[in-house]
Amino acid sequence: MANEVKSVEYGLEKIFEGAQDFLPLLGTDYVEFYVGNAKQAAHFYKTAFGFQSLAYAGLETGVKDRASYVLQQDKIRLVLTTALNSDSPIGEHVKKHGDGVKVTALWVEDARAAYEETTKRGAKSYMEPTVETDEHGEVVRAGIYTYGETVHMFVERKNYNGVFLPGYQEWKSDYNPPATGLKFIDHMVGNVGWGEMNTWVKWYEDVMGFVNFLSFDDKQIHTEYSALMSKVMSNGNGRIKFPINEPAKGKKRSQIEEYLDFYEGPGVQHIAVATDDILKTVADLRSRGIEFLSTPPQSYYDAIPERLGKHMEMMKEDIGELAKLGIMIDADEEGYLLQIFTKPVEDRPTLFFEIIQRMGARGFGAGNFKALFESIEREQEARGTL
Repeated sequence: MANEVKSVEYGLEKIFEGAQDFLPLLGTDYVEFYVGNAKQAAHFYKTAFGFQSLAYAGLETGVKDRASYVLQQDKIRLVLTTALNSDSPIGEHVKKHGDGVKVTALWVEDARAAYEETTKRGAKSYMEPTVETDEHGEVVRAGIYTYGETVHMFVERKNYNGVFLPGYQEWKSDYNPPATGLKFIDHMVGNVGWGEMNTWVKWYEDVMGFVNFLSFDDKQIHTEYSALMSKVMSNGNGRIKFPINEPAKGKKRSQIEEYLDFYEGPGVQHIAVATDDILKTVADLRSRGIEFLSTPPQSYYDAIPERLGKHMEMMKEDIGELAKLGIMIDADEEGYLLQIFTKPVEDRPTLFFEIIQRMGARGFGAGNFKALFESIEREQEARGTL
């Protein structure tokens, strides 16, 4: 057999030399959603995605203005937060944007230093360094704004051994559906407005020390009707990757424009989560009711051997099995990847998830853009928003 390829794991060593890495970042700590009903949202993520109950904060823990449910699957932590009264900024966020991502929390060795380094480089402060303590130790958190109303929270937990954060108690539940094989967050994509992509690329370079290691323009990402531009930002070790999308002119309205209209501003478009066995994970998610974008036509799968070339020798999966589930395939010089995208998981056509299995490849499925966009356009047409 040709070169053996394995699932990509990102360690702490630097793989992108262009990144300044003055923070540095150890990984994603948690992602916090502001939602209309956190209890029901938690049930959805447990039932449909296989997350497990981890922690809770609310009236029973002395918190008067919000309820937060924390879920975990392998290295992924989701926090689902809802307002408990009508004059809450959480409620205002949900009123404007619908359910969506408010906080991308980044795990750091020193939250005070991360806050100081980013704010002195121009970041707008969200929360000054705050020490939170309980009987399990202390956590230091500090936050800055990124695009729109989205926040990056720096979390330092080296002196803490509690279940999640001070103020949270363990959430024990009799209902814990089996996991679906989701391992960690591979990347999170932000949608920004017309002409704003390069502004935010520069912000991530200057403020966060990231590097732009991949770029796609509207000549590469387009269909007959719509187009967009995208640049991928990463920290040095590749654990934190934030592609930034902006719309581009087309005959009709692109998915990025649709997102900006319904989210009413920039925000997190999708969260890509990694698996070691995408066939098993996607079959499981489908059986639990997760809906995916429509399957590419058979001609897409017929063209795979020619498109992948030498990488076909590495492929362990059967193309027919991938086609049955609508999973897409792409390759770069380091290997291949398998990916699929859910339909929006909210009522507004905003946030969705990507399931990705990287077999050596570090790219983002450029060869799948046309097929993916055509699937999304079919959905837009059904919604009357194309």
